Amino acid sequence: MPERALRLNGPSLEIVQRCDGQHTVQQIITELLQIYSQADPKKVETDILGYLQLLNDQRALDFE
Repeated sequence: MPERALRLNGPSLEIVQRCDGQHTVQQIITELLQIYSQADPKKVETDILGYLQLLNDQRALDFE
């Protein structure tokens, strides 16, 4: 994703803010499950994993 920008809000912003090298993927999922407690937990997890994969595929995020 070189030379492009992301405009983030809502859940996508919540996810990216936690991609700080300190949070594990599981910690990100757990924290967002607390924020979006009314949502189906399995859907929240699936959506987070899908979004992280999209960011990785677009080279906006690298996993260690």
